[in-house]
Amino acid sequence: MSLQERIEELKDVHQNLEKALDSETHRAHPDDLQIASIKKKKLAIKDEIVSLETQAPTHWISRHEVSP
Repeated sequence: MSLQERIEELKDVHQNLEKALDSETHRAHPDDLQIASIKKKKLAIKDEIVSLETQAPTHWISRHEVSP
């Protein structure tokens, strides 16, 4: 798997976690532990993305920004 493919894969995971977080926070009785777990996973994924992007060519990164 190339570096770019790994970054894209992680961005997909990050986006799915964002959806899960949104879903959990809008439940009638959100689970605070689940929310904290999702946020922790999102942060770990984002950290890995940023780390990998420092290794990727600059022209590639500018086209594939990750949202917070």
